[in-house]
Amino acid sequence: MSGCRKGSEAVDRNDRVYVAGHSGMVGSAIVRILLENSFENVLTATRNVADLRDPEAVRRYFEAERPDHVVLAAAKVGGIQANRKYPADFIYDNLMIQSNVIHQAHLSGVKKLIFLGSSCVYPRDCPQPMKEEYLLTGRLEPTNEAYALAKVAGLRMAQYYHEQYGMNCICPMPCNLYGANDSFDPLHSHVLSALVRRFVDAVDDASPEVELWGTGSARREFLNVDDLARAVLFLMEEWDRPEIINVGVGKDISIRDLADLIARKLGYTGVIAWDPSKPDGMPRKCLDVTKMASLGFEPEIPLEAGIDRMIADYRALKSAN
Repeated sequence: MSGCRKGSEAVDRNDRVYVAGHSGMVGSAIVRILLENSFENVLTATRNVADLRDPEAVRRYFEAERPDHVVLAAAKVGGIQANRKYPADFIYDNLMIQSNVIHQAHLSGVKKLIFLGSSCVYPRDCPQPMKEEYLLTGRLEPTNEAYALAKVAGLRMAQYYHEQYGMNCICPMPCNLYGANDSFDPLHSHVLSALVRRFVDAVDDASPEVELWGTGSARREFLNVDDLARAVLFLMEEWDRPEIINVGVGKDISIRDLADLIARKLGYTGVIAWDPSKPDGMPRKCLDVTKMASLGFEPEIPLEAGIDRMIADYRALKSAN
């Protein structure tokens, strides 16, 4: 075993960059940004080639491909409903994926590992906006605790491999994401894509009422996945420190206001009925993005423009089916 290379090294456009989870929303956006920026050797693998939950399969893949950089975008993800229904699957799959990829990245001596976390790693009742130093200062949100615990374990594992072996790792913590290649599946979609689906379908079906979970009071921050991909490339080239760094827009919106905005864009005039017997999730999740801003990075895609794209994407998906 060669072990981790010490210190930081420049990102060469000929370096072999493995994007784990390339078929998902985040992974596919990162593949796009790498190809757009002339990376010549972007590596991907389907589950049939390397099931990331299988340590032997991951070992074989790394030994065969020898990546210079690894972007760990692979994860089992979903909204509140999926997280509540399958907590064992969420913690098992994510722990196994992270452990195998991080360990093999160390053994194969990668130049840099990018571990993509989530804003759900912060405490449920975290002060707002959430600063990086607030990690592990309180209890997690129960409705996605399994996923959050796995993400905390993964980022800590990457940091410990830096501490013990000198592995060069960076740990971006993005806010709620949406965008191209998002899921509109009722069980697995996140809030923005779920709302787009509900209101597009309501308009198409002339439904007089749309029922939504919770009270609508929870507040969320939304970043387009293409902006996240830009941030990942930016950090690959500009950041060489293992502590977490927030990636977001620094402002949030209530779920009620988001639903109203999507409804207005679609011309939906029916009743929006909130079901307070269902959970809201974490009351508020807004990131302090001072650190990213100080490095010179700013998102480019406004929320309203991103919603327009999501509506177009779902309508195209419906037409194709």
